[in-house]
Amino acid sequence: MKVLGIDIGGSAFKGAPVDTKTGRLLAERHRVEIDSPCSIKTGVAAVREIVRHFNWQGPVGIGFPAIIKNGKIGEVGNLGHCWEQQNGTALFKRATGCPVKMINDADAAGLAEMKFGVGRGRLDTVVLLTFGTGIGSALFFHGQLFPNAELGHIPWKGKPFERFASAAARKRARLEWNQWAERVNVYLGVVERLVSPELIIVGGGVSKKSDLWFKYLKTNAKVVPAKLHNDAGIVGAALAGE
Repeated sequence: MKVLGIDIGGSAFKGAPVDTKTGRLLAERHRVEIDSPCSIKTGVAAVREIVRHFNWQGPVGIGFPAIIKNGKIGEVGNLGHCWEQQNGTALFKRATGCPVKMINDADAAGLAEMKFGVGRGRLDTVVLLTFGTGIGSALFFHGQLFPNAELGHIPWKGKPFERFASAAARKRARLEWNQWAERVNVYLGVVERLVSPELIIVGGGVSKKSDLWFKYLKTNAKVVPAKLHNDAGIVGAALAGE
């Protein structure tokens, strides 16, 4: 089955057609840059641009950085509170004229890694963490997704942990990789204490640079980079859109 997967992040909307049987992208992904917070008008226009870029008329799956329940958008982080309580599936269906299904963006990346990536066949506790503008998370046990596990929003010193340990936080503080890894270690220690994973999969752009900072990590769980790297969110969104 072919589904257009769209991965919505805090700095860009990215999409591509996906073969959901193999997990392969069927065309080069199209990226639309945005600023966070992002208005509904701007976000809708970005999704419409991706759909038009591929001249797409089939099903669309969207990974959105928020709590998603039955297509309705709940608590939103970096993208902006204006999206909260919107019926996302209806909003994007009107904008594109296509059937739309939505899922939390990190849950989408997790689904892709569990079906086509390093989580394939795992039946123990697996956590996927995406380090980007924030920290997204997906939690699996026996291969089943526990949806909307917002582990990036665990409080730390009065703020969500992602303000302290995300990839964006590293850039804001101009940290060297080893300095940032110290912050990530604090965060991973809390995650391990809460859910005791056997495997931690790291996604987001920094997963491509794992050789620069994984060597500084100290965890009980095995830590591996996502096999699909930044395409995981697109592939997983397409899986959710089937």
